Amino acid sequence: MIYKKIIPLSLAVVAVLGANEVKLPQVSVESTLITEVSQNAQVSADLAEALSSSVPSIDMSRRSGIANDIYIRGQKRDNISVEVDGTKVCGACVNRMDPPVSHVLASQIENVEVIEGPYDVETFGTMSGGLKITTKKPTKDLSGDLTFGYGGWNYKKIGATVSGGNDTIRVLVSGTSESSDQYEDGDGNTLAEQTKKNAPLANQYQAQYEDMQAYDKKSIMTKAFISVTDDQELRLSMTKNKSDDVLYANSQMDAAYDFSNIYSVEYDIKDISDLYKNINIQYYYSDVDHPMDTRYRNNGVTNFSTNHLKTTMQGVKLKNSFDLEGYKLLVGLDGSKRTWEGQKYMTNATTFVQAPSTVSLTHTETENSALFAKVEKTFGNFDIEMGARYDSTDIDPDSITNKSRDYNALNANIITTYNLDKENKVFLGFGKASRVPDARELYLVAPQGGNENLEQVTNKEVDLGYELNNDAMKFKVKTFYSMLDDYIFYTKTTNRFNNIDATVYGAEVSASIYATDALTVDMGASYKVGEKDNAAAGADKDLADIAPLRGSIGVSYEYMNNSIASAEVRASDKWSDYDSNSGEQELDSWAVLNMKVKHAVSKNFDFTLGVNNLFDTTYTQSNTYADLILLSAGVDTMLLNEPGRYIYTNLTFKF
Repeated sequence: MIYKKIIPLSLAVVAVLGANEVKLPQVSVESTLITEVSQNAQVSADLAEALSSSVPSIDMSRRSGIANDIYIRGQKRDNISVEVDGTKVCGACVNRMDPPVSHVLASQIENVEVIEGPYDVETFGTMSGGLKITTKKPTKDLSGDLTFGYGGWNYKKIGATVSGGNDTIRVLVSGTSESSDQYEDGDGNTLAEQTKKNAPLANQYQAQYEDMQAYDKKSIMTKAFISVTDDQELRLSMTKNKSDDVLYANSQMDAAYDFSNIYSVEYDIKDISDLYKNINIQYYYSDVDHPMDTRYRNNGVTNFSTNHLKTTMQGVKLKNSFDLEGYKLLVGLDGSKRTWEGQKYMTNATTFVQAPSTVSLTHTETENSALFAKVEKTFGNFDIEMGARYDSTDIDPDSITNKSRDYNALNANIITTYNLDKENKVFLGFGKASRVPDARELYLVAPQGGNENLEQVTNKEVDLGYELNNDAMKFKVKTFYSMLDDYIFYTKTTNRFNNIDATVYGAEVSASIYATDALTVDMGASYKVGEKDNAAAGADKDLADIAPLRGSIGVSYEYMNNSIASAEVRASDKWSDYDSNSGEQELDSWAVLNMKVKHAVSKNFDFTLGVNNLFDTTYTQSNTYADLILLSAGVDTMLLNEPGRYIYTNLTFKF
């Protein structure tokens, strides 16, 4: 495999050449950049909540009080990719209790680039979209902050960041501790009380655990940037996360803990020549340890069941950047290997003696090797970007009863932008990208069955949009049409994943109007439709996970320097087009009002006071279908209501 050759090849190249960080300018059709994530995400560390309230194309899947999941244009799981500082991150839980976005805290993040569509050739698995998360970087000057947060339901947070150095080395250390009791919905029901109302008795919480904390989460991130010479820099980073006793009220199990580690070693050398601008090599490794169990449920009084999942992800990426007479060229190699496995066992609740374990997910290795290239060029008023990627993937289960699979794919895209003038532009993009089945979809033993005959999914998509940007306002509208061949879809009747063809299309609108120097109006909305192609007679044609029309409008007023008061209304239409064959159900429309004041007492101290869901509305924003194993006391699957009225405050000290 190419992957086995990439590390020594890359080291040899680095030994004789040099590079800086490779990052080409973004084009409007392919991504949305969200800045100041840590400054604005003050409700909790949950990145999914922060993104779903900021980006029209993103919806959130409510899984718990923390560690929620995201959809980009109705796509989730392996259909979208997540990178943290270039490190591809995966979750271990087969039931999405620890999605990739849960392994980085919002308070650690500098910005997030949201890829919308198949327009990223640098990352393995960016089929329908993805996230490129950039965390805070160490600074030369000594600086830092100390943050205290407190909110409803005994939410408590303390975080600190310190950064500093000299001309040779810069270091950053950032740590956060956060915990919360169970939130209450608009009717005043906690997570346990929602379970008591909507789940079978066996899956409800034991009386002594009904009032336990919803989660306790701790994280530490360290970075060191070392200037080897004026043109060379070594970058080291490590992030460790530890979450304990995370309650997943509408699932069969809760997370006993989630431990994750993310490591990265990166080397940059710059200004190699006038043509050869830079080279960048990175090695990364991440692992997740996730046991989930029934210890706190009624069916765990005597013996409780545990499903213990583990995954690792390691890879190396080499990128070379050139400037060839106005052509910006990026070429690179990418290799990665993921392992994923699970064991299931019973434990005596009194003696804690464990019974022999059985396999729940066959130990599987997924190796990918890829070549990619991207080129940009401006011709007068036209900007053109083209990219291509060739992937070779081998998937090997550690079981003689399962067969290995190998996949090959050529992905490509072209993005054109026509600048009508300095303020107006239109853009058009065509893209094709694929992703392979994961170990769960192929080889899961229990409680659902894998399908080792799955084909890889291919997304063929077209995007069209218009953008206006001037001193008075910003406005962007984007439309897309996505054709999914061999889409991996969970079929409830067969209790397994199967390949189908499907279509997803829709539009997103966002705008910021600068009414005065102090008053800004922000708004955004998204609408999408998902359909199964060639559905059987009498079957539901609606595709699961496609949220209805949703939008937001907000007003912010800067009443003094760096002090802002804001109000926002977020709303959703009724979820009336849903996949009833896959367990989805009709959900009511909803609207909530959020308000916040951020007051700068001085340049070194500010505080925030806010309230979400001011009118204590009871509502549900995330539906589900049978690929998630959720509870049901009757016909309908149990869904979690969103939090009711939530009042919070943050104090931040800076130096």
